[in-house]
Amino acid sequence: MDIRFAERVESLQQSDIRRFSAWCARVGGVNLSQGVCDQPAPPEVKAAAKLAIDEDHAIYTHMRGIAELRGAIADKMLAFNGIKADPETEIAVTVGTAAAFACAALTLMNPGDEAIVFSPYYSYHVNLLTLFGNKLRYVDTHPPGWRYKSDELAAAFNERTRIVLINTPANPSGKVFSEEELNEITALAKKHNAWVVTDEIYEYITYGAPHVSAGSLPDGEGRTLTISGASKTYAVTGWRVGYAIGPAEVIDKMGVVSDHLTICAPSPLQHGIVAGLNLPDQYYRDMTDDYLVKRDMLAGTLREIGFEPYVPNGSYYMLAAFEAGRYRDATHATESILEEVGVATVPGSAFYRDPKDGQNQLRFCYAKKMADLEEACARLRRLACRAG
Repeated sequence: MDIRFAERVESLQQSDIRRFSAWCARVGGVNLSQGVCDQPAPPEVKAAAKLAIDEDHAIYTHMRGIAELRGAIADKMLAFNGIKADPETEIAVTVGTAAAFACAALTLMNPGDEAIVFSPYYSYHVNLLTLFGNKLRYVDTHPPGWRYKSDELAAAFNERTRIVLINTPANPSGKVFSEEELNEITALAKKHNAWVVTDEIYEYITYGAPHVSAGSLPDGEGRTLTISGASKTYAVTGWRVGYAIGPAEVIDKMGVVSDHLTICAPSPLQHGIVAGLNLPDQYYRDMTDDYLVKRDMLAGTLREIGFEPYVPNGSYYMLAAFEAGRYRDATHATESILEEVGVATVPGSAFYRDPKDGQNQLRFCYAKKMADLEEACARLRRLACRAG
């Protein structure tokens, strides 16, 4: 048979994140590549999901999620994000944040419309926009502080701009956008009649830098779609429960799109996330403290082996640079480290508008059990010994 693919998928490939994770599994290595967050979920979350299964919560839910979860999200959004949302009309539960973003893009953008994206970026955002036929305009951020230039941001807007995409805290850089930056971004979006779409999945994982939601700011109100979910906060990346908050008219249409694409998020797991959203504040403080210890452990190890870590202000990823000549490029570095000591990373080049900007960088994920991260650090330190 003469197989002909749709043009939209001709250039679509498996991400480096997935590729090196699979390679790591084959060799029995330690995976610091994919943000799988392989730590135990809170007992309360697991117990609530098990109870929901026992109580036969097994049928389709409302297309925007169960009422209990939408109510809990509304309470959380007001208390933590400073955004008031009607649980009946302004919240949609989706199959993870990836589906929330896909629904947002399909709802707001026509093929050929432009999205402004900050580089380095989360590759799934860029790949989905490309798949849907949207055009991209990039604004570079620069290490170690990951600041952008205001004139470059302003120049990225034009009459074709439909959305400006923010990921805060950011994957892969760990950048936490400041209130000053978000005010600048939302003001430009208002000026150009564009939407702000903000992925805040790592919102609880910050280290001294306060998390600010663009939707809580004066120019962000009424033109922001806030996306988040349970995956990272409760270590349930495989459960696929995300959500979006925004104006009722947009959320209604996104709910219909979500229904056509995936029907609904898994019913019993939605009940489990209700329990997560009702956990005490101490849970979030303990989680952040744990990640802070792991961040500093990994950064220290990377310095020992001659890398320059760009220590993040949020999320659980870290980009780190190696000196010129140590490896041919980022892919060679990733392959060499995996082959030599069995630790998987991701080439930094996978996250940049211009891959050359990340050819001397690797991304490390430290969302691991402590014993696994200690093992990874011990293996990485062998690189220093071999280099000597």
